[in-house]
Amino acid sequence: MLPPPRVTIEVPLLSLGDGPAAFEALGSYVDALRRPRGLHMTLLHVGILEDFAADVAAWTKGFTSKDSALERTASWLRGLPVLEGFTASAQRLLVLGGGRVSGLEVEAPQAVRDFQLSLVVALHGLLDDLAVDNIDDFILSSPALGYRSPHWVPHVAVGRPKTRRDRTIEIEPLALEFGASRIRNEWALDGVELTP
Repeated sequence: MLPPPRVTIEVPLLSLGDGPAAFEALGSYVDALRRPRGLHMTLLHVGILEDFAADVAAWTKGFTSKDSALERTASWLRGLPVLEGFTASAQRLLVLGGGRVSGLEVEAPQAVRDFQLSLVVALHGLLDDLAVDNIDDFILSSPALGYRSPHWVPHVAVGRPKTRRDRTIEIEPLALEFGASRIRNEWALDGVELTP
């Protein structure tokens, strides 16, 4: 049985550098190079919806029920604005996720950073509507959200570091083209029953 899907707001990476060879060259810096087709940059991680709703219900001591949190979160996700596609660049590889992930550090345009911040502000609004107090504490402690730091590092995970030491590797500058933002695993919202 497959694990429940994690829901994120992301932008797909449509092209990198001059083509497949530019991506394959990253294999000299990382192990287990990912397939290009699924590469993306996460703008906001929500996690498994059922787990997120359970976190809200537990935090509010049942004042907001799990079912209500689930329905309202699904509706909120469907109503989020869409970021149009954009170009960016990368010239460094970072070690992320406690040393488990190697990612291209994306030099994202200010408009993209502003959009990501607007998603965080919108998440605060959702949590306020769900009667969550101490919202920043909730965001950093919710297992579903999985945030370790309030600071967003724009990146595209490309593989596993050859070494787990925290370090940055300078690479040849790469042009990146991203598509419009989308809800990853949006189909998971289809199973959420909305109260009339």
